[in-house]
Amino acid sequence: MFVRIVKLSFDEANIDTFLANFETVKDKIRGFKGNQLLELYRDKHNSNVFFTYSYWNDESDLENYRNSELFKGIWAKTKPLFNAKPEAWSLDKLASLK
Repeated sequence: MFVRIVKLSFDEANIDTFLANFETVKDKIRGFKGNQLLELYRDKHNSNVFFTYSYWNDESDLENYRNSELFKGIWAKTKPLFNAKPEAWSLDKLASLK
């Protein structure tokens, strides 16, 4: 399994716009071929910082998503809202305990 974590920081005035857009696209992202999980987190101490966690079958599935019209449309709406450059990590999941 391939895991992608992205840190997103927004101007306070843009948070509602980001959340509204995420609400409209989250099912499309989750339904994208190869996606197994999509989660959105908000930092407890810095309310303008969010994290997305997405699980993919493999790295090529994420790359297909990143090259898709869906991603390009989402990115075009999200990018102007940032107050800092997004950070991303690509990880191989080694263990999961439940």
